[in-house]
Amino acid sequence: MNKKGIILTILVTLLITILMTISFITKVTFESPTSIYQVYLDGEKIGLIESKEELYELINKEQTEIKAEYNVEQVYPPKGFQIVKENTYNEKLSSVSDIYDAIKDEKQFTIQGYVITIKNLVEGGEPTYIYVLDKEVFDKAIKSYIETFIGEERYEQYRTNTQPPIVGTGYIIERMEFKEGITVKETYINANEKIYTDADELSKFLLYGENNVKKEYTVVPGDTLEVIAEKNQMNTQELMLINEYKSEDMLLAIGQKVNVAQINPIISLVYEEYVVQDVQVQYEKEEKKDSSQYVGYSKVTQKGVNGITRMTNRIQFVNGSQSENAVRAGDPVVIKAVQNEITVKGSKKRSYGGGKTPKDYVIEKDIGGSAWAWPTNSGYIITSGFGWRTGAYSGFHEGIDISGTGYGSPIYASNDGIVVNAQCGGLMGGCGVAGKNVVIQHANGYYTAYAHLSKIYVQKGQVVKRKQVIGAMGRTGAATGTHLHFAVYNGKPYNGGKVFSPWKLWK
Repeated sequence: MNKKGIILTILVTLLITILMTISFITKVTFESPTSIYQVYLDGEKIGLIESKEELYELINKEQTEIKAEYNVEQVYPPKGFQIVKENTYNEKLSSVSDIYDAIKDEKQFTIQGYVITIKNLVEGGEPTYIYVLDKEVFDKAIKSYIETFIGEERYEQYRTNTQPPIVGTGYIIERMEFKEGITVKETYINANEKIYTDADELSKFLLYGENNVKKEYTVVPGDTLEVIAEKNQMNTQELMLINEYKSEDMLLAIGQKVNVAQINPIISLVYEEYVVQDVQVQYEKEEKKDSSQYVGYSKVTQKGVNGITRMTNRIQFVNGSQSENAVRAGDPVVIKAVQNEITVKGSKKRSYGGGKTPKDYVIEKDIGGSAWAWPTNSGYIITSGFGWRTGAYSGFHEGIDISGTGYGSPIYASNDGIVVNAQCGGLMGGCGVAGKNVVIQHANGYYTAYAHLSKIYVQKGQVVKRKQVIGAMGRTGAATGTHLHFAVYNGKPYNGGKVFSPWKLWK
């Protein structure tokens, strides 16, 4: 090919290229891209559709069972569903029915509602989730839950700031909160979750947990609330609470049904009361020796009379159970002075021929007598009694908790004896339970235990006298507040000894 031919060929090629480029640009300019929607489920592409509205309408149309079960008008796509608008020129589209079939076979559809998240107080523990369609259901359930422990009238007075003032004795609620963090958030709920639509049902779940089946007891002859509570490992206050009884002395009919289902609350209602109350002060028994009377002589010369002291404290409650600690908010006022019982006993020894003493008159050398002393200062209150406890402090309580005299206040030996434990742990169990504690052996096989002390002033093997200071009140071990745990045993504690109510010492 000559030079002219080559040039001509190049020019023709360039012309064709320019014409094709113009044609392509013109086509691109005048052909707009199509708007479609890419559907994702848990991050994976499911398909492309032209109308997201059609897909939503089909879901709502087909899910009639969910709509009927929860009485809702709208059902929504599953969690993990995402739909994104895209622009494309040539992509294969799916039908909305194909996309619906792909979704319904994979995950559950959702309905709009609220999730209540209750934080677990145990570090690392999983939170509890509660689902409701209407936030008012949760609000009503919470109100009912609170009223279970403090009563409808008291809660309304607290909520509206109309609590009556204290005249003489009485109490007012100063603050109230839930120990757990509780959040309420609007969300889409899987239709197969447990969704509460009834406030009463939710209130029972909050109170009893998963085990919310009613358990009934049939009253038999001789039953009282105290007896029924003991039979079912409950305390009387709890039994009254769940049955809404107003008095411990209420009459029960033979055959009557009593609810004895033990509560296992999901949340912890904490409230603090300012309390002015008249507290009975237990009289003590004193013995005086009379050398003019022979051994064996005994006469009560002064009758014991319990006193009354007006105490002002701030006391915390958790789900109706009083905490171990009572914080003094005012000085004690003696309403009625206590009068101790005084018994005069002869100390004069009889003499017998040959200088021998008949066996019947041998004087026992056992340590400890019958006159038991109270183990704390006056101005105390009992924050937990002897017997079964549930809720925040569940289990059998082997003693009484005494509080109100203050951290570091003296703890006294209740009777003469020998110290058999004076340390952290020992007879009363691990240090994490009883903390610093003292155990004293007395006459006739009795033992007294003093737990949660801040300081110990005696040693193992030491002989102590009645009313001798042996330690100081504290909150060591498994204690939530300053108090003394005082327990009494017939026999060595945790080694065959039987625990019994400390109140029997003063009867």
